[in-house]
Amino acid sequence: MERTETKKSGFVALVGRPNVGKSTLMNQLIGQKIAITSSKPQTTRNRIQTVFTDDRGQVVFLDTPGMHKAKNKLGDYMVRVAYHTLKEADIVLFLVEPDQKVGRGDQMIIEQLSQVNTPVFLIINKIDTIKKEDVLSVIDAYRKEMDFAEIIPVSALSGDNTKDLMDTVFRYLKSGPMFFDEDTVTDQPIRQITAELIREQALRNLSDEIPHGIAVVIDRMEWGKKIVQVDATIICERDSHKGIIIGKGGSMLKKIGSAARYGIEELCESQVNLKLWVKVKKDWRESDYLIKNFGYDQKEISENE
Repeated sequence: MERTETKKSGFVALVGRPNVGKSTLMNQLIGQKIAITSSKPQTTRNRIQTVFTDDRGQVVFLDTPGMHKAKNKLGDYMVRVAYHTLKEADIVLFLVEPDQKVGRGDQMIIEQLSQVNTPVFLIINKIDTIKKEDVLSVIDAYRKEMDFAEIIPVSALSGDNTKDLMDTVFRYLKSGPMFFDEDTVTDQPIRQITAELIREQALRNLSDEIPHGIAVVIDRMEWGKKIVQVDATIICERDSHKGIIIGKGGSMLKKIGSAARYGIEELCESQVNLKLWVKVKKDWRESDYLIKNFGYDQKEISENE
């Protein structure tokens, strides 16, 4: 009789303040870029689900928007997504930056984490930015706030200690079924990832006051024999922002499109012809209809609360 090896599986949520490196860590752990990254906070708006599979089993990572004080309906949606994800996880990875002081934002998150019954790992990210001996001070500061199941310092950017993190995750997971085929890396529709790749380049190239007020909608995505045609619209909230996004003689829009096209071609494994437009939808982040229309759907959250 052939022996079947028991495999482990489970859901692992990444939470933390905006811009602590959740998306970068998730991309590093699965070995492929799915979630967009930028130096600006609140880059991630939806929950992004990615899959890691090897001989030990399968881990489904849930990358969440950064937990912050919401200033509009979109912000409220993002915070609800993050907190809702805590209820579904088998393990929670709480990412912090290597500050020796625990900020008010971190204390707010710790208060929520103390109410879940799942193991919480403290992940001290960006250890490549401080001296090794300073990590101990960070650990001591957070230990006083909560009894963490594990404390693991990592660098999401360089990959330092990420193998140890994965080993520890599998050690905590229980035997269970594979939720996805072994070749699956994400359950995100390709159109959604394409829209996010465009938004990523807008985030990276535009001035600070504009990115929070933009969304990207894919109008058309057609696969030809040799080329993929993508038509997309960048939505902004003000007429003045539209001019900045387009730039003098269309220079900024061309820059965003050129940079985004490389990522889309890698995603599609094909040449891409990308055409971008810019439209103004004033105060769309306060409109339930537009928030939903632009891909931020609260239905799943409300049904499970």
